[in-house]
Order: sequence, then C-alpha cells, then structure tokens
Amino acid sequence: MGRSVPRGVTCDANAILAYEFRDDPKRALSQNLTSCSTHYLPTSHSDAPKKNQAEDKRRNRSQRKKREQHDPSANTAIERGGFKSQRSPRMVPQKQAEEAIVSNYNETEIEGKEEEKEDQSILSVKSFLWHGGSVYDAWFSCASNQVAQVLLTLPYSFSQLGMLSGILLQLFYGIVGSWTAYLISVLYVEYRTRKEKENVSFKNHVIQWFEVLDGLLGPYWKAIGLAFNCTFLLFGSVIQLIGCASNIYYVNDRLDKRTWTYIFGACCATTVFIPSFHNYRIWSFLGLGMTTYTAWYMTIGALIHGQVEGVAHSGPTKLVLYFTGATNILYTFGGHAVTVEIMHAMWKPQKFKYIYLLATVYVFTLTLPSASAMYWAFGDQLLTHSNAFSLLPKNGFRDAAVILMLIHQFITFGFACTPLYFVWEKVIGVHDTKSMCLRAVARLPVVVPIWFLAIIFPFFGPINSAVGALLVSFTVYIIPSLAHMLTYRKASARQNAAEKPPFFLPSWTAMYVVNTFIVLWVLVVGFGFGGWASVTNFVRQVDTFGLFAKCYQCAKPAPTPAQHH
Repeated sequence: MGRSVPRGVTCDANAILAYEFRDDPKRALSQNLTSCSTHYLPTSHSDAPKKNQAEDKRRNRSQRKKREQHDPSANTAIERGGFKSQRSPRMVPQKQAEEAIVSNYNETEIEGKEEEKEDQSILSVKSFLWHGGSVYDAWFSCASNQVAQVLLTLPYSFSQLGMLSGILLQLFYGIVGSWTAYLISVLYVEYRTRKEKENVSFKNHVIQWFEVLDGLLGPYWKAIGLAFNCTFLLFGSVIQLIGCASNIYYVNDRLDKRTWTYIFGACCATTVFIPSFHNYRIWSFLGLGMTTYTAWYMTIGALIHGQVEGVAHSGPTKLVLYFTGATNILYTFGGHAVTVEIMHAMWKPQKFKYIYLLATVYVFTLTLPSASAMYWAFGDQLLTHSNAFSLLPKNGFRDAAVILMLIHQFITFGFACTPLYFVWEKVIGVHDTKSMCLRAVARLPVVVPIWFLAIIFPFFGPINSAVGALLVSFTVYIIPSLAHMLTYRKASARQNAAEKPPFFLPSWTAMYVVNTFIVLWVLVVGFGFGGWASVTNFVRQVDTFGLFAKCYQCAKPAPTPAQHH
C-alpha cells in the first residue's frame, strides 16, 4: 500500500484501501469498500502514540462486533504484511448486487453518454438514423424482428389448427417466448458482470449467446449453443429470402419464384455493409411500420372481402397438420435468437428485462386479428395457400403490402444474418478491425450457402414449421431454460446472482418449476410431436414439388383455347 502500519494496530484491509482511494470515490465504491474507521494512518511506528493505538483498537473491536452481528462469518482473520486484516468470504447479497450494478455497466453507460453527447453536438441526420442504443431502439428491434414473413403464414396455421387452438397457442407461446427471452437477458447480465469484474473489456467486441454459455457453463455448452444458434439463424435467413421471392411473384408473375430468389439473394447480400445492431435504428422503425400496415391490410381486406362461397372451417382434421401448425406458431414467437446482440447494442443493457414482453404484446395486435380474419373469410382454402397474399384480391393496397413486406424481409434478413457475420468474423480473425470494407468482404461467404439453400428448399410455410420444431425448440426455449437452472444450481450462485428473481415470481423454486415445465413441454410437444409432423409435411412437399422447384405453389396457367379455322 506504500504505508507502514504499526504492529499494535488492527485495521480492516477494506478500510486501508478506502483510505488509499479517498480521492477517488468511484474507484472506492467499485471495490465495495467501507469507510476507514481511523482519521489517519501513521506512516511509522514512532508517529503513533500509544493513546491513539488504543483508541484505534477500541474502534476496530467495536466495528468488528457490529459486522459479526450483521454477518457472523465476517470474522475471518488473514495475516498480511505484519498486520491482521478481516475479509468476508462471502459478501452480503445486497452489497454484491450494488457492486455488480456499479462495476458491470460503468463502461457501457460512459459509452452511451459519449454517444448522446456526440448526437447532441453533431445533430446530424446520420446520427439520428444510424446510431441507436436506447430502450426504444431495442423495443423496435425486438418487435420488428419477431414477426415478418411468418405473418403471412399464420392464417395457413389457423386452417391446420382451427380458430380456438390458433388463438390459444399464440397467447401461450408468446408468454413462454417472453419468459425465455427474459432468462437470456439475465444470463447475459450475469456473464458480463463476472467478466468485467475480471477487467475484461468489450469495447470492440460484440458478446454473443454462445460466449455467454461458454463463460457460465463451459466449452461443451458453447459448442451446443453455437451449433443450434447458427443453424437456426442460417435457416431463418433462408426463410426470409424464400418469402421475398414468394411475395414479389404476386406483383409480377412474369418471372418464376426461383428467378426472383436469384435477384433478391443479390439484394440481401448488401446487408454485409451494416456494421451491427446499433445501426438498425431507422430500419427497425420502418420495418415495424410496414408489418403493421400489412397486418391491418390483411384484417380489413379479409373482412371487406367476406366469406368465400361454401367456406368450410374443418380444422383440425389430422394430427400431422395440427402439430405442423403448432410448431409454426412456436417459430413465430421464438425469434429471440438475436436477443444477446440486441442487448449488447444498448447503452444500458440492464434495462432490457421486459422489453421483449412489451414487444410481444404489440405483436399480438398484429397476428391475432389478421390470422383470425383470414381464416374466417377463406377457411380450408388456406390449407393449399400458405401465403395469405395468394387469396386476397389483386389491387393497389395488396401491391403496397407486398412491397412493404419485401423491404421488411430485407431488414429481417439482416437481423438474422448479422450474428452469423459476427461469428464468421471471429473465426477468421477480422472481428476487431475498424475497416468496414474489410469486414464486408469477409462477410460475403456467409450469404452464399443461404442463397443456395433458398433455391433448394423453396417451400414457403412448411419450412417454417420444420425449423421451428428442430431448431427453435432448442435454441430459444430449451437451452436458455436449462442454462438458467444450471447456472444458479448452487446456493452461492443464487446468493451472489447479479439479477434476482423477478417481482412477479420472487422464489428461486418457482423459477425452477417454470423452467422445468418449459423444457418438458417444448421437448415433448414442440420437438417430439412437432418434429414428427413438420418433417412429415416437409417430405410430402419434396415428393410433390421436388427439390429446386421452379415455382412452388404457383397457379397453373390456364390452357389456351383451341383455335378453329
């Protein structure tokens, strides 16, 4: 410490550190220090009168007794440098939580303030449109990313499930999805808290889900999380590309859907130039507005159109169709594979806790009315029309909805691909570079397999259910629930947790019960029955249309009438 202490003086080590950091209160607070009991620390034995030594001893004994009354385990004496210091082997939970809050987000808040100052000083259009990290940005990102092309397939799922099951399952999976997104945010906070206590800086590094699993549970969980997350995001990007080709066909059918896939694959490749989720501010806002227009166009358009002649609502009729529809809804509310990246882009990630739930509530106002109205109007016809646009009458409103959805699917493609870009950058060692051109070139190989898979499997609708059952069930439901239970399985981990149980479920036991239920339900119903049904339906599509289908579910051209001479 640079100061000698007389042999007769017993002083708390924390008190000495507090004295050393007396000119830097923030540093003292980050070390969780108590105030020094003495007004001065003598620099030599000769400077300390015996009277002062006795007073110091009395003060220290008095403080020790108070600490022992508050925490009996605090009386652990450690011989250090010729004097006795007292250090608690375990901190009081309240103090530890305060320490985590202070130390964990100090750097993030400073960066956020710097961003805000920069925005205020520059007041440029670029800053307003490009740099996002607020709570509102995170909400727009979550709501915009949660529902895109799947909005057009939910009426198809209602025809498989029936009206009642469709509504109930949307509500159920929406709540379950919000809960597991909350668990992911808690684990992110825990991971970042532990790492920043070790003085690890994330200034030029984007934390991802597999890194959280690695830091909390070890390399095996990292491998599992990386495999499921990357595969899900890969096929999530494929689905957006298939959706682009499927939608544009209803505006311009002079080109087949496979040709449109080639074109939009090239367009979506431009997302390599978007650095991170910080830069999706205006895109998230526009994307949600476009989805909102499309959802209400579907609702109002179906009601105005009215029920088709001889409409039938026979669903559910087969178990295969029922569980196929259920897994599509599971996929709908399992879009939080990018939760960690969205949190990391926030200036204050600790405020993310309930953002996903609020985003889900808004999404309910889009998905429930549109799917219900479409199923009411068209009934069983939706069983052979997985894209809702195919049944709505062609007019200017429908064309506007198609164009807006195309733009939104481009945005969602970027959302799904950006984490893949980060992973690939880390693999080849260019993630920390500041050259965006170099990173963009390095990202291009990620787009190629997505493009290729979209051409092989153009099955808009059935592919959603297959991805939901086989990938989403583990990536965003089972793995977060298991990871949370294992991270806090020990009493010490629960006591020292950076985030305590939420106010509406204040018991660790209750949290374990909820997590266990989610794991079992999704494993049996989502992965088990849902996997069987969705794979069966997917294979049926392959048998009917074949791989590399040129125009999936396209209307057959009417036969040319014979000319009589």
